[in-house]
Amino acid sequence: MFFSPDFLTNPQEILLAVFLLFAAIQLFYFWFYFSRVAFYKEKTQDSNSDQPPVSVIICAKNEYENLKENLPLVLEQDYPSYEVILVNDFSEDETFFLLKSLESKYKHFKVINLRGNVNFFEGKKLALAVGIKSAAHEIVLLTDADCRPAGKHWIRHMAAGFTAKKDIVLGYGGYERKPGFLNALIRFDTLVIAMQYMGFALAGRPYMGVGRNLAYRKSLFFKSGGFASHYKIKSGDDDLFINKVADKKNTSVVLDPRSHTFSNPKETFGAWFRQKKRHLSTGVYYRFMHKLRLGLFSISTFFFYACFIASLFFAQTYLSLLAVLGLFLLRTISMVLMHYYAGKRLSEQKLFIYSPIFDLILVLLNPVFALSNIFYRKNKWK
Repeated sequence: MFFSPDFLTNPQEILLAVFLLFAAIQLFYFWFYFSRVAFYKEKTQDSNSDQPPVSVIICAKNEYENLKENLPLVLEQDYPSYEVILVNDFSEDETFFLLKSLESKYKHFKVINLRGNVNFFEGKKLALAVGIKSAAHEIVLLTDADCRPAGKHWIRHMAAGFTAKKDIVLGYGGYERKPGFLNALIRFDTLVIAMQYMGFALAGRPYMGVGRNLAYRKSLFFKSGGFASHYKIKSGDDDLFINKVADKKNTSVVLDPRSHTFSNPKETFGAWFRQKKRHLSTGVYYRFMHKLRLGLFSISTFFFYACFIASLFFAQTYLSLLAVLGLFLLRTISMVLMHYYAGKRLSEQKLFIYSPIFDLILVLLNPVFALSNIFYRKNKWK
């Protein structure tokens, strides 16, 4: 028997019961939420379906090299009707001259130059709001200056996520594959986050999107007050806005590999650490139920590992030891399966091999990221 009749007074059996509880929570998240991304069946697109006009909006501050490389890929999309709006947020490099030359070459390209004393809050929200207000079309598609679309049909596949009832389309913004441990860890972390926000959205509980690849209706932005409720918070132009306006009826997810964008990841741990701090700093402003669901997954992951290690030391019988190892193996297999199939959909086919190691590393790092924001909160746009 795993448990004796008086297990409530037996510390070893209480530990095993707690371990079983956290394992069950983990398995629930993997198979109820993340499996929706892993085994998602993309709807076939009708080549003759509506292709609504789209306004692509990019905000940039001192991004000359990235714009030189990536902007032509956005300007030369295979899509019948779209414009590209570049909001130059007082760049001090050669961005102005590059944009001026491109503006004369592409008729569907519009440049908005902000002055240095306009953006009082150092964030991206003012520049983005200006771009959205200047958009000629109802559907706005957002990306960043350091992002490149997966191909010439990026706009086509993101726009296909809109229907009469869908106002928000969540896309995947990944990172370029480069040699090195840190690069693989960053891409794995990005994959895990995508599995969370896309899996939750597919389950009818959307809570965020990423500004590297996100689309919504212009009318929704103004109807909901835009960034007014959190304009003093430097980050959150993507996730806080979606957290406020998204629901199970108005949000769709696009996973087609041709809808993805990719950007260059940070090359040092310190730079990635600061980026993670900035991203996590907005989580405290999420709706309560969103924080509860995300927090439960993070906490259960941490205590799953802690209880597993403790159970190995305190297991009293061979049978209880087998139960502990079996639960650990079941959870690990479930995790690897989700990362394998979700990775195939999100152009990260090989990361599943490292998932047991990277999962443990993130379990140890994420509390450090979160705690660092308590003691130091200042995060800048550029």
